Amino acid sequence: MELKNRGDLIINGIGASNGGKFQRVILNGRGTVNSDLECSDFECNGSGTVKGDVIANTAKVSGNASFKGTIDSQQVTVEGTAKIEKNLYAKHLQVSGKASVGGKVKCEEINLHGILAVGEDCEAEIFTGKCRFTIGGLLNADQVDIEIYGECKAKEIGGQSIAVKQQKGSFIGTLFKPFLKTQLETDLIEGDIIELENTIAKVVRGNQVKIGANCQIGLVEYTEEFSQDKNAVVGDSKKA
Repeated sequence: MELKNRGDLIINGIGASNGGKFQRVILNGRGTVNSDLECSDFECNGSGTVKGDVIANTAKVSGNASFKGTIDSQQVTVEGTAKIEKNLYAKHLQVSGKASVGGKVKCEEINLHGILAVGEDCEAEIFTGKCRFTIGGLLNADQVDIEIYGECKAKEIGGQSIAVKQQKGSFIGTLFKPFLKTQLETDLIEGDIIELENTIAKVVRGNQVKIGANCQIGLVEYTEEFSQDKNAVVGDSKKA
């Protein structure tokens, strides 16, 4: 993105501006951008609203940001709270706060240590982290490797390698365990190598399937190997 000759847009305190092309866009106070933005670096440290699409090399939200359009960026980092009404496209997405996307998400790599909500499909090559998430459509990734904290939901999950692990013990987790629902719920999980814990699914289909503790699975279909923990419930299993 060739924007070196462009100026910066910096809003400190309460202010508003039209969109356009900039080198850097920094919202430190309560800033509003009234149309589409194209910039090298976008940063929201306060309370920001963009009433349009954002195209950037990097986009970082440390405060509270609302985007009325789509974000298209190489690197998106959410340390605070970000609400994106349309779609999110990124090479790398990292969430340690809370991000909600009304449409779809498409990335090369997604790393979560917070909360992610997606209205439609979520697609990535790598989907990892310790997280809570809600995905209204399909979670599709070559590699899914997650440790679930709280309730996680997806309509369907597909990939090559899928590993879902329960939250590891901690003082806070033990203290609030009776009040927290730590599990993954989905209709279908389909992949090559599947290893599950704390999962409720109607159908699990794969080559090598390992159903771990605290799982409730309606049907397992496998082609090579299948194993089931004594603390798991599987309605039926079939070798293809």
